[in-house]
Amino acid sequence: MHQPLILASSSPRRQELLRETGIPFQAHSPDISEDQRPGELALDYALRLAEEKALAVAQKFPGQPVLGADTIVVIEGEVLGKPRDREDAARMLRLLSGRSHQVITAVCLVRPEVPADGTARKTDIRSSTTHVSFRKLDEDEIQQYITGGEPMDKAGAYAIQGGAAGWADHIEGEYSNVVGLPLPLVTEMLRTNGLIS
Repeated sequence: MHQPLILASSSPRRQELLRETGIPFQAHSPDISEDQRPGELALDYALRLAEEKALAVAQKFPGQPVLGADTIVVIEGEVLGKPRDREDAARMLRLLSGRSHQVITAVCLVRPEVPADGTARKTDIRSSTTHVSFRKLDEDEIQQYITGGEPMDKAGAYAIQGGAAGWADHIEGEYSNVVGLPLPLVTEMLRTNGLIS
């Protein structure tokens, strides 16, 4: 890769995952609204946010590849984003307790070439879905976890690689996707777009 990849994210988890691939990158935080539109389906929402994040940061880095991602937790059609407060975090964790849910991460790669005619740079947008089943959680566990502060900036109010590591009794799909960046998909996208060999 001639130019380092720009990761359109301030997430320490995404940065840590991308570091594991050995691909050189710089992280820059996108400044966009992350609100779900009325009637917007879960997958469409994740795909739109990943693209908006990538394009917002790509404007500042012409000629460099930019990777944006968005992770959402979905249970019975309801999207669980980042909790608003402690009560919202508790509501989400009670909802996930003893049940299965999906974690969807959408990934958007903005290609480095800037077209001569000034049209928009080409994007490659894909997604990965992992099915996660939680064991039954008791109320003390939920409250103790929230008190530690970990759920507050996480989709679905939990971190699979953190305090919630012992909650998932079944994971079907890519684990790194649940953490926030599906590494097999990302490396495949970079390879098919000629950015890594």
